[in-house]
Amino acid sequence: MAQPLVKKDDDHDDELEYSPFMGIEKGAVLQEARVFNDPQVDPRRCSQVITKLLYLLTQGESFTKVEATEVFFSVTKLFQSKDTGLRRMVYLIIKELSPSSDEVIIVTSSLMKDMNSKIDMYRANAIRVLCRIIDGTLLTQIERYLKQAIVDKNPVVSSAALVSGLHLLKTNPEIVKRWSNEVQEGIQSRSALVQFHALALLHQIRQNDRLAVSKLVGSLTRGSVRSPLAQCLLIRYTSQVIRDMANHGQSGERPFYEFLESCLRHKAEMVILEAARAITELDGVTSRELTPAITVLQLFLSSPRPVLRFAAVRTLNKVAMTHPMAVTNCNIDMESLISDQNRSIATLAITTLLKTGNESSVERLMKQITNFMSDIADEFKIVVVDAIRSLCVKFPLKYRSLMTFLSNILREEGGFEYKRAIVDSIVTIIRDIPDAKESGLLHLCEFIEDCEFTYLSTQILHFLGIEGPNTSDPSKYIRYIYNRVHLENATVRAAAVSTLAKFGFMVESLKPRITVLLKRCIYDSDDEVRDRATLYLSVLGGDGTVDTDKESKDFLFGSLEVPLVNMETSLKNYEPSEEAFDINSVPKEVKSQPLAEKKAQGKKPTGLGAPPAAPASGFDGYERLLSSIPEFAAFGKLFKSSLPVELTEAETEYAVNVVKHIFDSHVVFQYNCTNTIPEQLLERVNVIVDASEAEEFSEVTSKALNSLPYDSPGQAFVVFEKPAGVPAVGKFSNTLTFVVKEVDPSTGEAEDDGVEDEYQLEDLEVVAGDYMVKVGVSNFRNAWESMDEEDERVDEYGLGQRESLGEAVKAVMDLLGMQTCEGTETIPLNARSHTCLLSGVYIGNVKVLVRAQFGMDSSKDIAMKLTVRAEDVSVAEAIHEIVASG
Repeated sequence: MAQPLVKKDDDHDDELEYSPFMGIEKGAVLQEARVFNDPQVDPRRCSQVITKLLYLLTQGESFTKVEATEVFFSVTKLFQSKDTGLRRMVYLIIKELSPSSDEVIIVTSSLMKDMNSKIDMYRANAIRVLCRIIDGTLLTQIERYLKQAIVDKNPVVSSAALVSGLHLLKTNPEIVKRWSNEVQEGIQSRSALVQFHALALLHQIRQNDRLAVSKLVGSLTRGSVRSPLAQCLLIRYTSQVIRDMANHGQSGERPFYEFLESCLRHKAEMVILEAARAITELDGVTSRELTPAITVLQLFLSSPRPVLRFAAVRTLNKVAMTHPMAVTNCNIDMESLISDQNRSIATLAITTLLKTGNESSVERLMKQITNFMSDIADEFKIVVVDAIRSLCVKFPLKYRSLMTFLSNILREEGGFEYKRAIVDSIVTIIRDIPDAKESGLLHLCEFIEDCEFTYLSTQILHFLGIEGPNTSDPSKYIRYIYNRVHLENATVRAAAVSTLAKFGFMVESLKPRITVLLKRCIYDSDDEVRDRATLYLSVLGGDGTVDTDKESKDFLFGSLEVPLVNMETSLKNYEPSEEAFDINSVPKEVKSQPLAEKKAQGKKPTGLGAPPAAPASGFDGYERLLSSIPEFAAFGKLFKSSLPVELTEAETEYAVNVVKHIFDSHVVFQYNCTNTIPEQLLERVNVIVDASEAEEFSEVTSKALNSLPYDSPGQAFVVFEKPAGVPAVGKFSNTLTFVVKEVDPSTGEAEDDGVEDEYQLEDLEVVAGDYMVKVGVSNFRNAWESMDEEDERVDEYGLGQRESLGEAVKAVMDLLGMQTCEGTETIPLNARSHTCLLSGVYIGNVKVLVRAQFGMDSSKDIAMKLTVRAEDVSVAEAIHEIVASG
């Protein structure tokens, strides 16, 4: 190989890894590749060189065009060798080199010869390689051979052809779709792997036809699938069909549920687990439907095989999040897993028990967890800490034992993420349980005495400045805070100075003492610390008196009206100039990453072959996009951009979603369109909008999309005018219009003549929540008290019967479109009353705070008392109008 194996010294750590490829260089390996040209081929030596080349390629080493071509032509000469092992290596290197179209011709004849060889291993590998390197033109020449290979008696050959079909479907779908009959025959194969691959390919061929997929699932659920792998795949497809039918309003008995339940009695364990998982993940699953799945999972908890125990407890852990009562019967079995040798199983068992346990079992669980925590890694500890936080919200009377546990582990060794999870949990408990405030704050103060993480120290100090002054004895925290001024780095010292000033401002008796401490800070070695101390002294007054003008109070204690992450981005983008930075230019919208960006990106072509960039998303991106269009320049500052709203179903011919951009007197609909048909080019793409159900809106202009090639996103715009500052609502019907031109697959060029066509989209609504930006406040009580009580409006509403209090709370949150504060979106299990705190900025940049108090009686009728404060009383009244009409 590249280097002889290094002998391990007995004194060395056993965990050290020694690679046979250590230190190899591309230049040296390319020199060795000349061995491929020797008259007498040495199979062993050639295989070693190919292994090195493959290693370099998989490690990301790039080969120049000349280097890749030389290696490719040298490798093709190795087809002369009859050595089976070398031939397999040749297949691998050709597949990885991905030769260009003019080079493929050189090797095609050899591969096609192998496709028809009597050696099955040659046939299977040749099929795989050919399908990776050829284009659509050559594919039509070998299509007949591939069809024959799909129905071949040898399962290795058949599977190779089916897997190749899965890859080719992405680039040449029309050709692969012609293989449906052969693939259907593959599903009847006796080979488990062939049946699995055939089912996967047939589903991919039909995936855009919802009815065809439903028929496929219906025919196969009657018992023609014998392969456990294919059965697992069928269960997944069945679950998708059930979800699709539910989404399209089909009511009555859940289709195909009996099939899923029958799979729980299958002889293969993987099928049983897949069926149980599918049942537990059904939308709106009932306790009756869950029972058989929970029963089989409970049996697996006592399995001697760790993989089955892990799969069962992980599934039960997910079920416990939504149906904790359904899992309680498994608690005894899960308690035995706490001592499992596999720490992953033990962690999942603990967290599941924390979700399903009752109030009387909390102390017992805490004792078991204490012995358990030292044996697991930080990532598992974080999971346990999060579960304890949820348990404390569920059982607030048990906060003492839970808080003690959190404070104990906070003092133990651990990484940053682990420590932050503990601090966040303590902060949540303090905010949700008033009785836990003083003990929780003391635990945090003790932690920062030895905290090595600057970020955590500053966050704790900031939180102390908000909550500490409101305790019964604020003076006991001063010592901890002032110690940070002497014993920490400059960042923490500056945060400590700010926290001291907040105590001095809010606690009358502490003002003289705080003033003395701040005077000592003006001699600090750091500029930031000195400047802060000087500034706060000027506000407090050198003699301990406080300058109580409103601007000073807002400066010290007013909540920031924009998200910190948006402020950071705007400051980074700000270029120094004569014009000062304007905080009003910072977006108030709480940014959230679009779902498409969260998904892992697959391997995509680069360079000239890469698709165009996706449309801009996020508030900043939308603002830049809209400001670059002259027709929209006069609309003023963008107030809000909504999340994308899907107007088409998944996997349809054309994918369209819309973003609603709200201005003071205009609404701009941005239609993001994607053409998913490779053989079509769309031109003059526009959206015709019917606003007959939106009386306050009148269409101003529209901007069509000139061209929409395959898989290249584009945008069309429609603009409506509305009364300035008015939260007008309405429903809009949408029709996509365009000219279709056929594209030649071989040349990629579109025909000159096209056909006008249209495509009906889903309706779109502008609702009251579109005129509200989610903006949180760091301290709701301070923000509430800073608003004029005369601008408060209170009313009571009957919300009718609901399944739970949480359903009613979510309905009000969705209606108003406001940000929940201080964790009040979390509702204790079986709660009969709840108070939800909401914050936002209404159109016109008016701050709004809402306190919604919910109560539920024995018949599940829910009443709500809504108290609204706003900077403008008319906005407070508007919020009540929205609720009354919603």
